[in-house]
Amino acid sequence: MEIVRANAGHMDGIMEIERDSFPDPWSRGGVEVYLTDPCGAILAAVEGDQVLGFAIYHVSFEESELFTIAVRGERRGRGIGGAILARVLREARAAGAEKMFLEVRRSNAAARALYAAAGFTVCGQRRGYYDSPREDAILMDIEL
Repeated sequence: MEIVRANAGHMDGIMEIERDSFPDPWSRGGVEVYLTDPCGAILAAVEGDQVLGFAIYHVSFEESELFTIAVRGERRGRGIGGAILARVLREARAAGAEKMFLEVRRSNAAARALYAAAGFTVCGQRRGYYDSPREDAILMDIEL
């Protein structure tokens, strides 16, 4: 497995994972914009021509935000998400970010555990942030 900057050839695999992972997935156009955004990036974990997982993040001066991270269902629990997240943190730091933020569904225990293991801490919540189903978001951050 290697982690690379995603390109247009990775989009079908990314969108398949996105649709399978989230009740309210991003649109293809919403994801594709980060292929060329100079402040954003999509990292993809790939094995051969298969996308195993991906993350989308953005860096704006000293702050960064992790928008989404997901791993192919049958490959979860094997360290892929942690490897992608570690790379995101390194790249954000290298781009000048001093802090990263994220929102995560309150019920998403696996993601919350992944973030906590990487050093993120809870810094707040957004009531009713998510739709489909309606749910609070837990805000987390990490000093880079």
